[in-house]
Amino acid sequence: MSTEDRPPAPRSLAEALRARGDAALGALLRSRPDLITPVPTDLTQLATRAGTRASVVRALERLDRFALQTAEALAVAADPATYGELLGLMAGDDADPAVVAALPHAVGLLREQALVWGDDDRLRLVRTARELLAPSPQHPSPTGLGPTVQEATAGMSPGRIQEIVTAAGLASTHDSVSAVTALAGLFTDRARMTALLADAPADSLDVLERLVWGPPYGQVTHDPAPRLRWLLDRGLLLPTAPGTVVLPREVALHLRRGLAHRAPEPVPPVVEAAAVHRPQVVDSAAAGQAYTALATVEELLKDWDEGGPAVLRAGGLSVRDLKRTAVALDVPEPAAAFWVELAYAAGLIASDGEADERYAATPAYDEWLEQPPAERWSRLVTAWLAATRTAGLVGGRDAKDRTLSALGPGLDRSAAPEVRHRVLALLAGLPEGAAPAAGTVLARLRWERPLRGDRREDDLRGRLAEWALSEAELLGVTGRGALSAQGRALLGAPAAPAPGPEGEPSGPGDKLPVHHQHRPAPLAPLSPAEQAVASAAAARLLAPLLPEPLDHVLLQADLTAVAPGPLQRPLADMLGVLADVESKGGATVYRFTPGSVRRALDAGQAASDLHAFLAAHSRTPVPQPLAYLIDDVARRHGHLRVGAASAYVRCDDDAVLSEILADKRSAGLGLRRLAPTVLAAQADPAGLLEGLRAMGFAPAAESAEGDVLITRALAHRTPPRTAPEPVPDGPPVPDDTLLAAALRAIRAGDLASTTPRKPGTAPAGNGELPRTGAAETLATMQAAVLTGEALWIGYVNAEGAASQRVIAPVRVEGGFVTAYDHTADEVRTYPLHRITGVAELADDAG
Repeated sequence: MSTEDRPPAPRSLAEALRARGDAALGALLRSRPDLITPVPTDLTQLATRAGTRASVVRALERLDRFALQTAEALAVAADPATYGELLGLMAGDDADPAVVAALPHAVGLLREQALVWGDDDRLRLVRTARELLAPSPQHPSPTGLGPTVQEATAGMSPGRIQEIVTAAGLASTHDSVSAVTALAGLFTDRARMTALLADAPADSLDVLERLVWGPPYGQVTHDPAPRLRWLLDRGLLLPTAPGTVVLPREVALHLRRGLAHRAPEPVPPVVEAAAVHRPQVVDSAAAGQAYTALATVEELLKDWDEGGPAVLRAGGLSVRDLKRTAVALDVPEPAAAFWVELAYAAGLIASDGEADERYAATPAYDEWLEQPPAERWSRLVTAWLAATRTAGLVGGRDAKDRTLSALGPGLDRSAAPEVRHRVLALLAGLPEGAAPAAGTVLARLRWERPLRGDRREDDLRGRLAEWALSEAELLGVTGRGALSAQGRALLGAPAAPAPGPEGEPSGPGDKLPVHHQHRPAPLAPLSPAEQAVASAAAARLLAPLLPEPLDHVLLQADLTAVAPGPLQRPLADMLGVLADVESKGGATVYRFTPGSVRRALDAGQAASDLHAFLAAHSRTPVPQPLAYLIDDVARRHGHLRVGAASAYVRCDDDAVLSEILADKRSAGLGLRRLAPTVLAAQADPAGLLEGLRAMGFAPAAESAEGDVLITRALAHRTPPRTAPEPVPDGPPVPDDTLLAAALRAIRAGDLASTTPRKPGTAPAGNGELPRTGAAETLATMQAAVLTGEALWIGYVNAEGAASQRVIAPVRVEGGFVTAYDHTADEVRTYPLHRITGVAELADDAG
């Protein structure tokens, strides 16, 4: 394209955005969704918003390391800079081939995100980004470069500048500006600078070597040493304040051979495999862990079935309750916190909202229990992927030095879902069965997001990644550290690259060959609908790998039962009432005790029912000691009856009641005889039941009608509760429908604000609405109907929102104007009283 045919260079970011097509504008709004909240009225407002400090900081935080290094280099380059100048700063005098190859993509990314605008011969970093990244004494540049010669000599006396120029071997000039220009020209001339430094004392060069990569500032006394004096005399060090000197940027770049950064990183670190396993081994290990995860969550909810721990006044679990839960689950406290938070994120537990507030299972838990195991697992991992609550923070301190408790406030970290997804995506890029080295995963994440608010945030992102790896293993998303098939399906990822013959692993510790170090393409997070499909696919892959529930146990003579695997739900529920769990593992051991048998009888079972149940579900004969235990407890069960008097005890055998009264342990119950077979008590029925059982009796509760009350271990449930909503990390990425509507609105507003007006009307683009009286507005509208001309109007809708529009009036009647709205590309009707004013367009307006 010839110079004459080339479109004029944009003079502002707004003009650069105006020259973009809808696809390029859509890419900007997707990468920076904060720009669309709310939708800008026109492209000028979009450009203004893209240059605000908050938006620019957010955009810079989401750049990868090389793109950020490119922006930092532009911040220390001339404004504007050419692409060649930028390439010199990034690739150096040696023109690093990797940097040369990667730089076009980095510049394109910065342009796409509206951080850089202009053609390659006039690249401009947006002003706010330059202010954030350019070096200053208060905020040193990440490049380690200092101010330019012109900036460092600002305020220096003309005489002193001339002395420096002369000492550097340059001809004196008549003014300071030309002298500074000559000095800067010397420092940027490689040959002349080499000759100047060739005469420098060795210890002076040592001083430059210490400052060259930053920080560029140093301290001097009022009488500098000779090695410093030599540098100061020639302007190689320039004073910035009393006792402080700085290495000018041009000198540092010469010593660095043109590099703005000591170590440009154009290529992301490779995620390396620490070990490779057979895919079948990985999937089996992950499935076993998935089953353990389901069993752990079920055990947690069963433990809280009749009402869990109390809610602290500030919210959350107490340290004591978390310890008790960890003991009940037989896991460390951090793991217990993870399982509690996972159940909460999945909507299975919540606070009951009562006056004495406690945690309990929700009605959704009962629905979850009825689902097949693979679908229950799918629900847990889907909730984990999206949750912003971070269990790893439990036990730490918040900004006010308060302890963070499980289920309490302050655990939301909006970056958690993104980090989890990215960690799993990096695992998905490895061949099947490859377990990554954790350090290489963290290095890759640090390259992808190098800039955070402070060191603590940097550390948090690394910890989130470490927690993601361990939690994925706990849930069975990974097995032996490698992503399982169901984990890959959960991400919607394609099949992994398969190792070649020479890369076939022979053992768990095999290293992955170099040619298998695959760099994964980024996997975008899925929409809710896509995630539902992916989760269902993951459940289908997992289902065949889970163990089949058993319908039998093995009864033993020592009053125990062994379940050699997972039990069918009715059998497990009944056995959980009739016996106590003694040990867990590959096989679960249950122990029968008088208390556990009495618990089953209290739940409405008769002795004959228990005998029949055990005979039907045991692969071994029912041992005689167990049968005797059931009969003995049943014979005494219900012999005493407890009711509400405040409470009473009745028994057909008055000798038993006399024995109770004579027992010193009954003193606290406040018993007295009302009749030969009836005792009244001051204790409530529940306390009376517990007291008599502690004395060795087996009383049964009865209703007001005298019937035995069946007390089942059911169900304290909260009212219906929804799962906690994740805390978003900024505005969500707009979907296609919203994006298309926003682009139409922005284009329409831009057309209205930039269409040329006739002389005497309000100037285009100043954001002001036209103002005319009602009579003038009506007359202009009627004239436009006759001539067919388009008009520029200001309009305020029913909500009070003002906008500018270009319309072609078709009809004016009854206080309304019907017109073709060029900005909306449709025919609309506007009330005349809502039109603030009207102006005619220039004759050459398109």
